[in-house]
Amino acid sequence: MAAWSELLAGVRGVLLDISGVLYDGGEGGGAAITGSVEAVARLKRSRLKVRFCTNESQKSRADLVGLLQRLGFDVSESEVTAPAPAACLILKQRGLRPHLLVHDGVRSEFDQIDTSNPNCVVIADAGEDFSYQNMNKAFQVLMELENPVLFSLGKGRYYKETSGLMLDVGPYMKALEYACGIEAEVVGKPSPEFFKSALQEMGVEAHEAIMIGDDIVGDVGGAQRYGMRALQVRTGKFSFTALLVCFERGSSAFSIWAAGRRPDCRSLAKAGEGGSPKISCSLALHREHHGLTFSF
Repeated sequence: MAAWSELLAGVRGVLLDISGVLYDGGEGGGAAITGSVEAVARLKRSRLKVRFCTNESQKSRADLVGLLQRLGFDVSESEVTAPAPAACLILKQRGLRPHLLVHDGVRSEFDQIDTSNPNCVVIADAGEDFSYQNMNKAFQVLMELENPVLFSLGKGRYYKETSGLMLDVGPYMKALEYACGIEAEVVGKPSPEFFKSALQEMGVEAHEAIMIGDDIVGDVGGAQRYGMRALQVRTGKFSFTALLVCFERGSSAFSIWAAGRRPDCRSLAKAGEGGSPKISCSLALHREHHGLTFSF
């Protein structure tokens, strides 16, 4: 296997997932993952460009940033790429009026969107609002359209909160796809357009960026398919089973997975001419400590 310095040479920007990487949601807003607040601070002190790339769709971007700030993270709303604002832009560009099957916490993102006489459906992680009645209403709206359009804010299967694993929007998206005989347009990871938007905001090319996340499919796989490098942390919804399934399917992901080992990821980037301080990181590599840490 190539040295870490070779694998990570030339990286100028870092995309960080949020849920499962920086914090686990739950009662009272959740809890920061050990070492993550310090890791973000150290990254921001480096010459690397940093952006947060999330599929969070139960909270507005403002509410999510407010929560992260209360947990101690140095983050602003302008640094976060999230699916709800991206979906609103698409709806406006295409003149679409959505029927919303979304969580009340994210509904404010759509305040400037016309939802009368809907000609499409937007589905997100609606949590307890994923009732039969609400799913059936979305199904009926789609079936009444001559050209049904379904947008899904991400396509994750599940995520982790402090109380355990929680179903994400993906299974419900698949149910509507199957019932209506259509394919959803995904706004969020692993959509190439979503990664493209985040990289454009950060001002780096795909080959100059690395995605750090807990989802081997949405974060790691999606980033690699777009031409980025990717690291999977062993926090959040990470599981050895999911990782092994991906390897069996021929995934080229290089993931932080080796139990009991702590290899250094040195020279994560050389930002600008003349180089930058070397960065070594331990991304939840050992059983005793599951945090995300960086040292310079």
